[in-house]
Amino acid sequence: QGSVDCPNLEFEYGDADGHGAELAELYSYTEEPELSTNRRCFEEDFHAQVQGRRWLELDGAQQKAYVMRLLDGLEVVNRDKRLKVARAILYLAQGVFGDCDNDGDVLHWSRHNSFLLYRLGTFTAFLELLNMEIDNSQACSSALRKPAISLADSTELRVLLSVMYLMVENIRVEHEEEPSEWKTCRETFRMELSFPVHTEEPFALLLFTMVTKFCSGHAPHFPMKKVLLLLWKVLLFTLGGFEALQAMKVRKREELGLPPLPEDSIQVMRSMRAASPPTYSIELVEQQQQKRGHRSRRPLVKQDSLDIYNERDPFKNDEAGVDEEENDDVDSGIEGELDLMERDAIIPVMPAQRPPIERVSFPKGLPWAPKVRQKDIEHFLEASRNKFIGFTLGQDTETLIGLPRPIHESVKTLKQHKYVSISDVQIKNEEELEKCPMSLGEEVVQETPCEVLYRAMLYNLPQYMIALLKILLAAAPTSKAKTDSINILADVLPEEMPITVLQSMKLGIDVNRHKEIIVKSISASLLLLLKHFKLNHIYQFEYVSQHLVFANCIPLILKFFNQNIMSYITAKNSISVLDYPHCTVCDLPELTAESLEAGDNNQFCWRNLFSCINLLRILNKLTKWKHSRTMMLVVFKSAPILKRALKVKQAMLQLYVLKLLKIQTKYLGRQWRKSNMKTMSAIYQKVRHRMNDDWAYGNDIDARPWDFQAEECTLRANIEAFNSRRYDKPQDSEFAPVDNCLQSVLGQRLELPEDFHYSYELWLEREVFSQPIRWEELLHYQ
Repeated sequence: QGSVDCPNLEFEYGDADGHGAELAELYSYTEEPELSTNRRCFEEDFHAQVQGRRWLELDGAQQKAYVMRLLDGLEVVNRDKRLKVARAILYLAQGVFGDCDNDGDVLHWSRHNSFLLYRLGTFTAFLELLNMEIDNSQACSSALRKPAISLADSTELRVLLSVMYLMVENIRVEHEEEPSEWKTCRETFRMELSFPVHTEEPFALLLFTMVTKFCSGHAPHFPMKKVLLLLWKVLLFTLGGFEALQAMKVRKREELGLPPLPEDSIQVMRSMRAASPPTYSIELVEQQQQKRGHRSRRPLVKQDSLDIYNERDPFKNDEAGVDEEENDDVDSGIEGELDLMERDAIIPVMPAQRPPIERVSFPKGLPWAPKVRQKDIEHFLEASRNKFIGFTLGQDTETLIGLPRPIHESVKTLKQHKYVSISDVQIKNEEELEKCPMSLGEEVVQETPCEVLYRAMLYNLPQYMIALLKILLAAAPTSKAKTDSINILADVLPEEMPITVLQSMKLGIDVNRHKEIIVKSISASLLLLLKHFKLNHIYQFEYVSQHLVFANCIPLILKFFNQNIMSYITAKNSISVLDYPHCTVCDLPELTAESLEAGDNNQFCWRNLFSCINLLRILNKLTKWKHSRTMMLVVFKSAPILKRALKVKQAMLQLYVLKLLKIQTKYLGRQWRKSNMKTMSAIYQKVRHRMNDDWAYGNDIDARPWDFQAEECTLRANIEAFNSRRYDKPQDSEFAPVDNCLQSVLGQRLELPEDFHYSYELWLEREVFSQPIRWEELLHYQ
């Protein structure tokens, strides 16, 4: 696809999609008949208790009384009766759609009922039931014996997880006009999920345990999509979304006495414009032929085209610039690499394919403030001192004696843009705590939801990461079905497989949608974990990152992108008339093969674009400042894969692709840089500048290939030292005070076992009196 085929995508990145869309993704289309089962279970019970009235007509006290009666019904021993009551509660959480006229009403009552259910203790009751179902060995063994697992094997679990998801999602989302008691409810619920009250661990850990149990093959009937969606929403609710994270970052910088952030990255990315993608082989052939034609007519044009990038000489022939610039357009180069004002001066006639609206509102200057690390200043001074003086002064960045004036100016400019990150401060503090454990004493660790979660996850964290990546691999569209891969379709396949073509098409769409939702929830969960752990403590982030890298996360993400990303982002794997809540209140039209093929009329699929951006952000997090991992990108030939992803005209996705290309440019060789000048220009224009970073040339002091293994080993040693210092606290610490007073030591009361009194005299005789004391040995003992 050329640049003309793909329009700009009007996509706004956020914590999650719209509220209705997020609720709709909980259900697969195969589950649709169960909605009416839930309604029947509720109405049978409700009409027996409350005659001649509807749920919407009851006042608050009557609704409470009815819910309390339902919750009592969960206490019964009979599984079928318990499931009926759970279904009735699920119908309430789904918004009593039988009494509603439109989608808005269903969502309103779903939200109202979720708060009501939470206030009456429903979540805790369902948590107990969920624990029972997880430990239900009978269900596990029967699922293991079956050749094919279907929806019927996970009925109870799906009902429980659906109620919990609806409550978390409805309570999590804030609305402007909501009662004050709802706000109090939200905070209480957040605390309850973050800090374990009744159990020993936060709720997210139970869900992680379900994921590992599923991946180990002990519980193949677990409905993984629902578990992963609930896990993502619980992390989002308890830890906070991207805007909350930005606010926490600003607050933490203030506490550490660091200067404020130069800009709000979320806002900068929202205001960025997308660029046209670079060229591909077919276009290159045409373009080279045209260029040859141009050169034969006018051989001296080349120098003039360079003036476009520098200041334009007003006395030179204007036509040459126009011709060359049009030629660049055939090159389908990255748009907007020139300043708009210069562009207008050079190009009086714009090419027809570009709509004029794109020429307006182009930002002047670069979007990001440049940054410099302390390390960069040290490297610059080290090189300058070696050149001009002949010796170095280590980490001293203040002494400039003997260096020429321009170097003084350079150092001054570098220091003006110096950026100290929270991570730098945390690493420095950790080094000091390792050096002086006695004098600095115990570290005061703040009990944040993030800290509690990390402490709970710590000992099984490698298994959790491997399990998530296994499921991600199984759900990736590029994965081939293997016999040994895990079956993630247990909660989407019906008991009876489809007979007609229409049913097969519907199931095919359902399976693809199911996989897309799994990719979306895993990518969002991993990104949230990485970002929150990085803010909480850099070594927590590094621990998670290292285990992701060890579990082959980098090649897995590259494998995911090694497909036609444009078709993945514009995929139409949804049937809007079957989406909740629409399907509950509207009469369903007759589905035909044509209507299924047509899909919806959206320009792109929100969840797929969201997943792609998340995966690129994870890849950036794993490889940033890590030369060994950057080399993995080079070894796995990621450049052409990433370059293909630039076809998607969405600014945020392009930015993260360009960042990944920037870090490996120096290793790709001169020829690659020469033939990808459009991509190089885009990197220059869109990615933050690091002064002294010669990303485009390849003269990097840090890039010594023999150090790569050592780099990972050093990092691992630092992580282990951090984890053992903060989390392995033995009872008899080697720094515990020692009692040297003979009187107090002998005067201590020791707890002795009961049988000791009976055998005491025998012990004295055997161990003391009958043993000859060899005094000379005692005297000679060194």
